[in-house]
Amino acid sequence: MIKSGRQRLRRGHGRRPLILLSPVILTVVIASLAYTTPRSMAFSRLLPAAPALAAAMWPVLPTVLLGTVCLFLMIGLGIVFPDLGTGYTAAGIVAVTVAAAYGSHVRLQRERTLFQVRLVADAAQQVVLSPMPRRFGAVEIEALYLAAAAEARIGGDFYEVVDTRYGVRLLVGDVRGKGLPAVGAAAAIVNAFREAAYDEADLISIARRLEASSIRYSAAFAPEGLMERFATALLVEIPPGGGRIDILNCGHPSPLLLDRAELRVLQPTTPSPLLNLADLIGDHYSIDTFDFAPGDLLLLYTDGVVEARGRDGGFFPLESWMAGWTSARPRELLDALHRDLVHFSGGNLNDDIAALAVRLDEPPEPRHGERDRSA
Repeated sequence: MIKSGRQRLRRGHGRRPLILLSPVILTVVIASLAYTTPRSMAFSRLLPAAPALAAAMWPVLPTVLLGTVCLFLMIGLGIVFPDLGTGYTAAGIVAVTVAAAYGSHVRLQRERTLFQVRLVADAAQQVVLSPMPRRFGAVEIEALYLAAAAEARIGGDFYEVVDTRYGVRLLVGDVRGKGLPAVGAAAAIVNAFREAAYDEADLISIARRLEASSIRYSAAFAPEGLMERFATALLVEIPPGGGRIDILNCGHPSPLLLDRAELRVLQPTTPSPLLNLADLIGDHYSIDTFDFAPGDLLLLYTDGVVEARGRDGGFFPLESWMAGWTSARPRELLDALHRDLVHFSGGNLNDDIAALAVRLDEPPEPRHGERDRSA
């Protein structure tokens, strides 16, 4: 997927100079046709199209210069062929060039604004989805994030991983809603997790901290919007030395665990309340413990993965898909997931996607000298 994307990018860069020159090419083609074809065909009347096309990709000054060139070409054609109606076409060129110059100015202003918005989005991404190490001791972790909007950098899905004295702790979640409010709610939850994961001795206490942070953030919105600010979340703890994982599931899609024998769906025995809804349905949280042996592969994901629709309207078959990746490393798994999701949906992902792939490696063998010293 990455390689093919780079190939498409290189092809796109190769075509870009030709696209930028298309107004000049159009001018040459129209002028040639106007000179070589019968006067009744009047190809010269198409010359105003060249500055109009230039406005879509050129700055103001080059657009005006091309319009001036077209005007002189029309005057020259009028001298050679007096019956072309030069005055009307020349007036059209002037009018279109003025409009094209204004259109180019407006486009450039919007591009500058969009650039600033993208800078803000990049800053928000650094806050919510900060870079993380790929390995915490024997725990190897890789992340995937796909925004549904083509121009977006981030949405309401989030993840975080921290290494604490209690073990490696992971968070994956999804805020209901779209736009900046969803990003802000996600940032509030992630920041609360980054603090609580180091301070609290158990996942239940962390979940209560996340709930409190979510409520405080939602208080900034109008009361009618509070119900639309809830979030699903999945808290995972891998204790030092591995052997097991503890999971607290707040209404989130159940993670998948692939061991050497089978694929398991790690469903909660008692679901915990969604974030920002504990006041309504109670704050009764429960933790489930599962075996997690070296070589096992754990996948945490948001609902955008399983709700990706194919061309026939069906959902992405995540469980059957993952069953064939027994010996995969986390990065290999997520690269394949990215590729197959885009292929399955035809490139039309309707929701943001976040995923974490986790693998517990075998503990390193002590070196021969170390074994001799311990004997």
